[in-house]
Amino acid sequence: MSEDWAAVARAINQRMADLGLSQRELIARSQVSKATVREIQHNRAQRRRSERTLEALSLALELHAGHLAAVLAGRRPPEPGEPAPRGDDDIPGRLAVIEHQLREITDRLREMNGVTERLDEIQKSVSTVVDHVSVVREQRRR
Repeated sequence: MSEDWAAVARAINQRMADLGLSQRELIARSQVSKATVREIQHNRAQRRRSERTLEALSLALELHAGHLAAVLAGRRPPEPGEPAPRGDDDIPGRLAVIEHQLREITDRLREMNGVTERLDEIQKSVSTVVDHVSVVREQRRR
């Protein structure tokens, strides 16, 4: 898969705008050289960078450590707190992602179950009211 440095530049610039962060502040937070930040931010030099560079920039931008690496590879960036494999051959990392996703699915199913239980309670209440209204109407007819 090809690397999309233009997407990385867009992601950095958008996040800087979202945070109101200047280039100087990004450099200070990330401890990445001014020249490297400028090259990446403006997509001037499309060359291999160390994982640490993209990780430092991601963290400085208050993103998941693997965010910019995922953008570069054309993958969905992980959310903060979500595990992220370091590559296709990182089996423990990939398993951690699967476990995280299963926990999220389980949590969502529990939430849905809670909603279903609440809907059942509402249905019972509505049925009780309808029954009561029917009784009152019947009494009024007599």
